[in-house]
Amino acid sequence: MSTELVVRTHADGVTTLRINNPRRLNGWTEPMMRALRSAFEAAAADDATRAVVLTGTDPYYCAGVNLSAAIQLQHPRKLHAFIREHNQSWFETFIDFPKPLLAAVNGPCIGAAVTSATLCDGIIASEEATFSTPFARLGIPPEGGSSLLFPRLMGDDARRMLGDEGWVPNAAEAVEVGLVDRAVPHDDLMDEAQRVAAGWAAERTGRQYRGGVTADELRAVNAEESEALATAFLSPPFLMAQYRFLRSKKKWQPAAMFLALRAAHPLWSRLL
Repeated sequence: MSTELVVRTHADGVTTLRINNPRRLNGWTEPMMRALRSAFEAAAADDATRAVVLTGTDPYYCAGVNLSAAIQLQHPRKLHAFIREHNQSWFETFIDFPKPLLAAVNGPCIGAAVTSATLCDGIIASEEATFSTPFARLGIPPEGGSSLLFPRLMGDDARRMLGDEGWVPNAAEAVEVGLVDRAVPHDDLMDEAQRVAAGWAAERTGRQYRGGVTADELRAVNAEESEALATAFLSPPFLMAQYRFLRSKKKWQPAAMFLALRAAHPLWSRLL
């Protein structure tokens, strides 16, 4: 198994980027996000790359952002600004990418991995894929443009994913409601993704945002969502949700950090 966090391959005008940290379910730690951003920048600058496929090393596509590994304690006002700027910038990596992007979702896809996939030009899913956006359970608002894109793509079913129900569709269900373009057998996923992306490359296709939205609309809603997300991240409901989640995973040290932050919230929140 390669030790690279992002494995790059290229064929027929298509660069495939494979998120590669299966021991951590391909979660987006800060090093992983830096590696993926760098890979996007290289693909954007590469004249031989005319389309990009994003996938993960089995069995997961991506477990989303690893918050305990991505957020460092600092002055509350600075932390709020960091979360807002970091979140906004991360999704702009997908919104502003200048070439067609295809998400090849090979397994479970969680949180920001789902919302960033919808910012791609298309999504092909393995029959083993599932899609989870547990924002309401975590006490945070929608992010990654999902407050705009999910209703455009799924209509009323958007509430099932973004609301308290926390619906987690499988690949076939995701196709049925409009979240995913196509589901294929797991062993056929990468061949099908290469075929679709190579067609885009041959036709010199430009970016095409899903749901009929524009880049300007996505940037605007991403900025609004990032502000709301930063505020929510510093709220008692979110801090306790993180504590309970990390405790359930027996991650005692980061769990204790979130519990301490919740206990001290009446004091440090005055500094915001």
